Amino acid sequence: MGLLSRFFGRGLPERFPGELAEGEEPVAAAAVESGGHLVVTSLGLWIPSGDGARRVGWHLVGKAAWDDGVFTLTESEETGRTGAVAVLADREPVRFRLPQPGKVPQQVRLRVDGSVRGRHRHEFPEGGAWFVQRKVPGRDGVELQVRPDPGTDPALVEAVAAEVAEKLANRAD
Repeated sequence: MGLLSRFFGRGLPERFPGELAEGEEPVAAAAVESGGHLVVTSLGLWIPSGDGARRVGWHLVGKAAWDDGVFTLTESEETGRTGAVAVLADREPVRFRLPQPGKVPQQVRLRVDGSVRGRHRHEFPEGGAWFVQRKVPGRDGVELQVRPDPGTDPALVEAVAAEVAEKLANRAD
């Protein structure tokens, strides 16, 4: 812990139940009306979870919206891999009422937007998918992610994802 942190704290809410990783710095925090806090750090967004808190890495924030005092988070989860490509699916959105949001919505927007290095929409005969290159906090380089629309044929998505991954690998050589 640095000298300033010893005197001024780490910028975390009192009795914050999460355990920050080494080098993870808090940026902003806001109390959630129903209990707990949203805490923005260099590695992700900490959200209340059960009796504690858990971090959602910036590369797994599928959507974040701020409207009328409510912060809505749609978290993505990795459902599989096709070579170096992570296949994602969105979880159900969760909503947090923030009576005093402070800089949380703005800082989330900056970090989510900052994690995206490129994106492309690919249409299939039945549905489509977003291919997104994202910076993963704490790692060098970018990761290619694909998020198919619900109902899109997973085999088609995986075939295109494998082809894209191969092209990107050849470009890196």
